[in-house]
Amino acid sequence: MTPERLAQLRALRHALHQIPEVSGAEEKTAAMVADYLRHFEPDQLLTGLGGHGVAAVFDGISDGPTVLIRCELDGLPIEELSDQPYRSTHQGRGHLCGHDGHMTMVAALAEDLAEQRPARGRVVLLFQPAEETGKGAAAMIADPAFAQIAPDYAFSLHNLPGLPVGQVALCSGAANCASRGMRIKLAGKTSHAAAPQDGVSPAGAIAQLLPGLADLGSGAELGPEFALVTLTHARLGEAAFGIAPGYGEVWATLRTVTDARMEQLIAAATAHVEQACAAEGLTFSIEFDDVFDACTNHPEAVAVLRAAAAAAGCPAQMQDVPQRWSEDFGQFGKQAKAAMFWLGSGTDQPQLHNPDYDFTDAAIPAGAGILLQAVRNLLG
Repeated sequence: MTPERLAQLRALRHALHQIPEVSGAEEKTAAMVADYLRHFEPDQLLTGLGGHGVAAVFDGISDGPTVLIRCELDGLPIEELSDQPYRSTHQGRGHLCGHDGHMTMVAALAEDLAEQRPARGRVVLLFQPAEETGKGAAAMIADPAFAQIAPDYAFSLHNLPGLPVGQVALCSGAANCASRGMRIKLAGKTSHAAAPQDGVSPAGAIAQLLPGLADLGSGAELGPEFALVTLTHARLGEAAFGIAPGYGEVWATLRTVTDARMEQLIAAATAHVEQACAAEGLTFSIEFDDVFDACTNHPEAVAVLRAAAAAAGCPAQMQDVPQRWSEDFGQFGKQAKAAMFWLGSGTDQPQLHNPDYDFTDAAIPAGAGILLQAVRNLLG
C-alpha cells in the first residue's frame, strides 16, 4: 500500500471516528460510507439494510460464489478521552471498539475491486449496523433485500489490543462466546418502613440471587463447559427512607462458549430465580437483551484466511480458545462458510471499550491486504 493511499484511508478513518453513532442510529456514518463507495462505481449499492446497513456489490467476469466481507458501523455510548484532532464530536459517544478502523479496511477493498473485478463470482462489502447490541446481523439477514446478496462465504476481522500491530490470530472452531443480558424483575408489595412485615420485600430474594447467580458460572478454562455469570446491576425499591420496598431488579450477563451450554445456563439461572421468589412470596419476570449466539469459524473458511494471511506476509497464529467477548457475526455463519480473524492493534493499546482507546492506523494495510487476498484466492 503506497503512502498516498494509506494517507487517504487514514483520513477516511479519522472522519468516521469523529461522528460515532450508537447501535440503530448510524445514519450519518452509513451516508459517509455510501458516498465513499460510490466513487468506485460498484455494480450495486444497497442502503437501509436491516436499519442503516450498506452493501456494495462488485460482480466478477463469470459466474461463481458470493464472498461477503463484513464490518460494523456502530460506536459506543462512552465518552471518549482523547486529545487527538479527530476525536469524537458527539458527546457521550465514541468509536472505542475500532469499528471505524474495520470500516476503513473493508472500504479499502472497493478501490482494488474497481480496478480489477474478480475473475468469477462476486464480492459484497457489507457495513452492518447494531453489532454492539447483537441485533444488527439478524436484522440484515431478515431484510428481504438480503436475499439478493446471500453469500457462500463470509469473512470479517476484529482488532485485538495486546497483539503486536499487524499480527494475526485465528481459531478453528469456536471463535467468540455466546452471551446475553438477563434482566430479572421481582415484584412484591410496598409498606411503610415502620411496618415492613405488612409488605413483601424483594430484599431477601436479591440477597440470594447475587451470590447464587454468580456461583452458576464463575469462569474457568475456555472449553465446552465454560460458563460465566457477571452481575452488572441491582436495584431495590425507591430511594426513600419511609418505604419498605416492593420491587427490585437484578441484571446479569451470561456467557458460554457454545449455544448448547448457554441453554443449560439459562435453565439453571431461571430455576434459581424461581426458587428464591417462591421462598420470599414474590412474582417475577425475566427478559433477555443483547443476545449473541456463539461465533464458530468454518474449517474451509479458516483455511482460506490462513492462506490469505500467509500470502499477505502476516502468518496467522492458530489459537485453541475463543475470545470471551461476543460477536453477532456468528449469524452469518448460519448462512455461509464463515470465519473471523483477529488483527493485532498493538501491545500497549488500551483495551476495547476503554475511554482512551483509539484504533491503530498502522494496522490498516495488513487488514485490508488479508481480506483482499482472501477474495483473490477464492475468486481469482
